[in-house]
Amino acid sequence: MAFPIDRLRRLRGSAALRALVRETTLDAGDFVLPLFIRPGKGVRKEISSMPGHFQYSVDTAVKAAGEAVAAGVPSVILFGIPEKKDAKASGAYAKDGIVQVSARAIKDKHPQLVVMADLCFCEYMDHGHCGVIRGETIVNDATLELTAKTAVSQAEAGFDVIAPSGMMDGQVAAIRKALDGAGFQMTPILAYAAKYSSAFYGPFREAAESPPSFGDRSTYQMDPANFDEAMREIALDVAEGADMLMVKPAMPYLDVLRECKRRFGLPTAAYQVSGEFAMLKAAAKNGWLDEKRAALESLTSIKRAGADFILTYYALEAARWLA
Repeated sequence: MAFPIDRLRRLRGSAALRALVRETTLDAGDFVLPLFIRPGKGVRKEISSMPGHFQYSVDTAVKAAGEAVAAGVPSVILFGIPEKKDAKASGAYAKDGIVQVSARAIKDKHPQLVVMADLCFCEYMDHGHCGVIRGETIVNDATLELTAKTAVSQAEAGFDVIAPSGMMDGQVAAIRKALDGAGFQMTPILAYAAKYSSAFYGPFREAAESPPSFGDRSTYQMDPANFDEAMREIALDVAEGADMLMVKPAMPYLDVLRECKRRFGLPTAAYQVSGEFAMLKAAAKNGWLDEKRAALESLTSIKRAGADFILTYYALEAARWLA
């Protein structure tokens, strides 16, 4: 059939009718809120490139987590800024490390929250890279030893989900083996399975105080031009025991996200990263975009492409807009 029998505008005639036939829905339960935590007390230091976001101390992070609960956001993911950095990332796996202490405090106050641990070393290494270095080479297998150690430390601290983001070969298998060996067989792994070496991470470097002191991360994060390689990366993480998968960044890689969900069928996340957020904020500040409409449209596109949940700096604002 074709026009005039088929008139697709018939189902667009009112807001209620459009809502009734809408294929993709978005709500607060789809979001994970990133939190950045640093030493101190009463700290709420604004991140200049990410309006409305802050570096928190543990006490204020607990309050921020409470805002997520009140808005209906079911999960937070923690990034730590240690008091001291070193070449062994010792703050990442210390029992009293910044995210370990934070996880205990948040779970004690808000036990209903799913608290995720980003497992990466860029914030903890004095050189700002995501692994052990020799000269200016990031050494994969030596990094896996620290990865396993850190995963166990995070599980012991009460994290509900371990989310490795370092893009080291074999990291999911190393974490699964370590968690199982330490009695954490039921702790799931959310693999940053396809994480690209992206220009869109810029503001995060300020937020996490983690710019590399030399070179860039292109020897371990993925080349933005590659799709088939992403499928190989994802398949390896699935084979190694990943329970959930993530594509990062989100909007520039919706094709990867769509195929990841179609091909593998696991619970799938996408990370709407700091640069994606900052662009929308900057455009809205200049009056070039309607921020609410643009933000919700971008989040809907990520969900439509296949994301079961979205890590986003818009989590609180979007949850309130959708309420």
